[in-house]
Amino acid sequence: MIIFWHRRDLRISDNIGLAASRQQSSKIVGIFCLDPNILERDDIAPARVTYMMGCLQELQQRYTQSGSQLLIFYQDPCKIIPALAEALNAKAVCWNWDVEPYSQARDRQVREALKEKGIAVHNYWDQLLHAPEEIRTKSEQPYTVYTPFWNNWKNQQKNIPALSLEQVEGLTTTELEIVNKLGVINLPTAKELGYTWDNQLLVEPGEKAAQEILENFCDRAINEYQEQRNFPGIDGTSKLSAALKFGAIGIRTVWQAATNAYKNSRSDESRNSIQTWQQELAWREFYQHAMYFFPKLVEEPYRNIFKDFPWDNNEIHWQAWCEGKTGYPIVDAAMRQLNETGWMHNRCRMIVASFLTKDLLINWQWGEKYFMQKLYDGDLSANNGGWQWSASCGMDPKPLRIFNPASQAQKFDPDAEYIRQWLPELSSIETEYLITGKISASDRASCGYPIPIVDHNKQQQEFKARYQRQKADTNS
Repeated sequence: MIIFWHRRDLRISDNIGLAASRQQSSKIVGIFCLDPNILERDDIAPARVTYMMGCLQELQQRYTQSGSQLLIFYQDPCKIIPALAEALNAKAVCWNWDVEPYSQARDRQVREALKEKGIAVHNYWDQLLHAPEEIRTKSEQPYTVYTPFWNNWKNQQKNIPALSLEQVEGLTTTELEIVNKLGVINLPTAKELGYTWDNQLLVEPGEKAAQEILENFCDRAINEYQEQRNFPGIDGTSKLSAALKFGAIGIRTVWQAATNAYKNSRSDESRNSIQTWQQELAWREFYQHAMYFFPKLVEEPYRNIFKDFPWDNNEIHWQAWCEGKTGYPIVDAAMRQLNETGWMHNRCRMIVASFLTKDLLINWQWGEKYFMQKLYDGDLSANNGGWQWSASCGMDPKPLRIFNPASQAQKFDPDAEYIRQWLPELSSIETEYLITGKISASDRASCGYPIPIVDHNKQQQEFKARYQRQKADTNS
């Protein structure tokens, strides 16, 4: 028997570790641990737990169809996995690696406990097209700038999707009695775990839905991705972020679909769009490699100049930002979208992050945590990387990129469709005023919409001044 421990790979197809396990044995049993060390943290989004439970529900069904079981435990993996493997006399326990610091430390502990019991451990890289150690500079250092990373990464050979799990043996009646004594549970709902999400998820969870989303995207939107991806009022993105975060779809499957779309495209515009999307997949890997090589990013900025930056951290401004009541329409629309759907368009993520750090002068880590408390696709590496990029404290060759909310709205929501969708109280205001933010005080009062809580130009100057002082102090 081989026990396969699922974590960020909630699928049976194109799963490197699972396919390798099947080559070693026909008796494969899956396990998923609802890890209290993760679920009891204060940065877990109800929408994200709801999506995960939907993926697990389908994964259990897939295991049953294949002839085996997916066992669910609400226990510390460091305790239950070695105990389970020993009780079932398993030949080996297999799992796919993760880049996150907690996962790395947990996996080392599980690995050591299994080895003490004489149980073999096999690990694989599955969630990345290229493992961190595969992509390095000529001097064998990890990349800290995206463009040279992309130039290296894109030229490396990509693996094809792994075989799907089929025709396996599950647990016997006697073995099922053993796992029952160890505390196996029926799959709970998110609500039963204490996470209530009453709104509809942006996409259906699970492997089947993820495959359909990929196919639909590659049939249509991928060909116009470069032009449409920055407009939040247009459905121009893939909506695959949550599926990739939880591994409801394999990254090799995704890459192969994009490659096929590129081969079948009939125009330079289409090919450029597809490559732009492939570059976004490379950004995903760049941030995961960064988290692997620089685990301190979880706790601190990459650039030393920001380690003691004099943030204002005004609580009133913070609450206004969280609630979408800053008086800046594009910012507030984006925050309302996040709060109501558990998702935010990527262009808007950059806008609101810049506004929090450069306009409100609030620590980027506050915003990073708030996103993780809301996003159904919240991923530590991508979220941390995006926030550090927006705050100018990360791996970014342009350290003082500041987004002007008005110019962003004029460029990417020119008809104010997105703003009106999420700020219906402003639906009667003329488009010109919505996208410039120049709404009169009387109109704001009649609509019940707040006046701007800060002046963008003044705050931009203040941020730059503080940055220069901090730079001088750091270099002195």
